[in-house]
Amino acid sequence: MRYDLIPNTLFKKNRKKFMVGMKPKSLAIFNSNDIYPVSADSTIPFRQHRDIFYLSGADQEETILLLFPDAMDKKHREILFVRETNDHIAVWEGAKLTKEQATAVSGIDTVYWLSDFNKVFFDLMTEADTVFFNTNEHYRQAVETQTREDRFIEKCKKDFPAHQWAKSNPILQQIRGVKEPEEVEVMQQACTITERGFRRVLNFLRPGVWEYEVEAEYLHEFIRNRSKGFAYTPIIASGNNANVLHYIENNQQCRDGDLVLMDVGAEYANYSSDMTRTLPVNGKFTKRQRAVYDAVLRVKDAATQMLVPGTLWKEYHKEVGKIMTSELLGLGLLDKAEVQSENPDWPAYKKYFMHGTSHHIGLDTHDYGALKTPMQPNMVFTVEPGIYIPEEGFGIRLEDDVVIQETGAPQNLMQNIPIEAEEIEELMNG
Repeated sequence: MRYDLIPNTLFKKNRKKFMVGMKPKSLAIFNSNDIYPVSADSTIPFRQHRDIFYLSGADQEETILLLFPDAMDKKHREILFVRETNDHIAVWEGAKLTKEQATAVSGIDTVYWLSDFNKVFFDLMTEADTVFFNTNEHYRQAVETQTREDRFIEKCKKDFPAHQWAKSNPILQQIRGVKEPEEVEVMQQACTITERGFRRVLNFLRPGVWEYEVEAEYLHEFIRNRSKGFAYTPIIASGNNANVLHYIENNQQCRDGDLVLMDVGAEYANYSSDMTRTLPVNGKFTKRQRAVYDAVLRVKDAATQMLVPGTLWKEYHKEVGKIMTSELLGLGLLDKAEVQSENPDWPAYKKYFMHGTSHHIGLDTHDYGALKTPMQPNMVFTVEPGIYIPEEGFGIRLEDDVVIQETGAPQNLMQNIPIEAEEIEELMNG
């Protein structure tokens, strides 16, 4: 790993919060992700399952976390199973975690080799009534691949048919959505790395460069600052490409007079950042581009002020829609008749701003977190309104990551990343 180790106090707190939500005489299992094949002997670089990382800090394949608060033997209330290392593995792959290192990373005293799992698990299942399985129930999930977790659940139900089953996900949705100070600090680091990439691009962008060259500038800066790279597939969308919300080809030339919408973010220590900025390729907004840009920025600023404890997700988006409607009327993109006759299920503003304004962010770019209950302090959200005008050949989106505070305005983790049009032009032409 490239990042500085996160203090294991974070993972101790996270496990404690999770175990508070468990039933009596229950245990919970969390598996690492698989290493996925490409072809021949090629594999996709390993990325740890966010839930086991959240609860243990173990960033290594073939790791299993077992939590059993009511275990008769106290040393079995938290167990980490890791792959046994040897000299051969050390030569070919690099050394894996020793038991002592696994304890230092996770704060878990009891560490066994993975080869001991079946024996230990069977013994503990004789004490347990219920098993918490870690199913993926994120509201955006659409996974078709059978995962390591899926295979474990299938085998466990077959081997222990008399046990009861429960879901880890509802607990994780609650606790992962509210960040600890250590998490906010790591996310700030990810945002700072993103800032460095953005400032590099401000000095690089000019007519004639290609979208993929811009992507490469970001990646260079991210990696040299100890990130693995992008937190998600980057969008570098010049001209009309910006009107394709998930444009990822990044293979067109940036032309004089166009805008380029850049939705990118660095990861750091498995935590995500998520930034969008829209720049004039030649360093100067046209009058019309500037008018739309400033409108989007006003919506973003107004939306940010609404992210306070007690805000309801659904109502928040309705209010943002009203503000956006007013801006679109001012830009001449909507008229009053369209607004008065709009379909409440698809308001008129959706023609130009068709996606949501905010989502949880953390270990996942679209992170776990409660959406149907009032917002709480230390939740972290993106704020990302946009206006997309295919008939005029450009789209504008602006996005920051903010932390809800106990009182007052949210903490903007991207407050140092330039966003005002005047500053953008000044930096590009300096």
